[in-house]
Amino acid sequence: MKINTVTVIGANGTMGKNVAAIFASFGNAKVNMICREREAAEVAAQKAKMSVKAEAIGVNLIPKTYADLEECVRESDLIFESVSENIDIKRDVYNRIANYIKPGTIIGTGTSGLSINDLSDCFNAETKPYYLGIHMYNPPYNMTLCEVIPSEFTDKQLLSEIKEYLHVVLHRRVVEVADEPAFMGNRIGFQFINDALQYAEKYKDNGGIDYIDSILGSFTGRSMSPLVTSDFVGLDVHKAIVDNVYDNTNDYAHETFVMPGFSLKLISENKMGRKSGQGLYQTVVGTDGKKTVNVYDIETSQYRPRERYVFPFSKHMITEFKVGNYAEGFAFLVQNHSQEAKICLEFLVNYVIYSVIITKAIGENIHSADDVMATGFNWIPPLALIDAFGGADEFVKIAKSSLKPEYLAKIDIDAVLKDIPPSKYDYRPFLKARG
Repeated sequence: MKINTVTVIGANGTMGKNVAAIFASFGNAKVNMICREREAAEVAAQKAKMSVKAEAIGVNLIPKTYADLEECVRESDLIFESVSENIDIKRDVYNRIANYIKPGTIIGTGTSGLSINDLSDCFNAETKPYYLGIHMYNPPYNMTLCEVIPSEFTDKQLLSEIKEYLHVVLHRRVVEVADEPAFMGNRIGFQFINDALQYAEKYKDNGGIDYIDSILGSFTGRSMSPLVTSDFVGLDVHKAIVDNVYDNTNDYAHETFVMPGFSLKLISENKMGRKSGQGLYQTVVGTDGKKTVNVYDIETSQYRPRERYVFPFSKHMITEFKVGNYAEGFAFLVQNHSQEAKICLEFLVNYVIYSVIITKAIGENIHSADDVMATGFNWIPPLALIDAFGGADEFVKIAKSSLKPEYLAKIDIDAVLKDIPPSKYDYRPFLKARG
């Protein structure tokens, strides 16, 4: 497959400009960057160059506006839609471009979880086979995952060719997933993140947000703690993802997708996270230029200095990890009966269980969740975490002793973890010797 010209609609968005840079750099394609205003498109092109650290791709990035839509669409081999995560806004864009699409043009949406089948209804029978989801992760230069989501109408040969193009030309880790709410990465990742948000409210008297983030820090196998991740993504985006899953699924973890009241209050006050300057966390720059990180105190509804909690269990695990004693570190976690160790263990075990259930339901194979979480979130892959705990047999015992009774009543642990293979990934690089 050869793609010479790409049109990105919504190119001034975070993902729009970054995906444009991927097509322009790795794909060496001409990329029309469509924004509502010319100035916004020019700024987006400059930021796209910086996102891949390649000034030379500037000649491939062409700032455009909606006034140029017909011309751009007609010349494109691939159209990448990256407008707001709102089905009505996306449909409006599709209705505007439908008459300009030449036969055989690929139309990809960057949606992070809306139904591909529902969105494809905007196109006629000739165009539907060329429409699919192409969901990259932010920032795509560093996070190489690309979830490919066909609709029921997507042409099988096209699907095969676009997957090869994304992998070979754009250097993506391609995982095909079924058209289910939030697909795979966000379904698994935001179950964990939103559950952590609920626990922050539950344990607000112990510290809340930074207390839970300290329990689930880098030593548990993630580059960012879960609530820092939410702040990075944006609470509004977080809400869109979990609302979509809650409204359209009903699995055993259904209630973990409900956002707690304090987070909805923050959204109503436009405290969305890093992009708005404050959310779960807040960075304050003093007159001397020194930065201080504050955290939202759920109890008082005010910001206070972030605490760096040090728990005996996490201190011991980090000490063991520093000298490569991973088995000893995990054994200590399992054997420690402090409140914090129990919370940590419960989260890690449920992460594995939920990941395996989801990958069996909507992934290509049992390793799909590993690929998704490693290359889309930079989190320890779930099968690799089983290996870190001592293998499948040992993990089953741990799961049965640590999960809540209401979870165990809804899932068959033995059936879920039957014939689980070792991971393709080494767990050690994901387990950082720091909080």
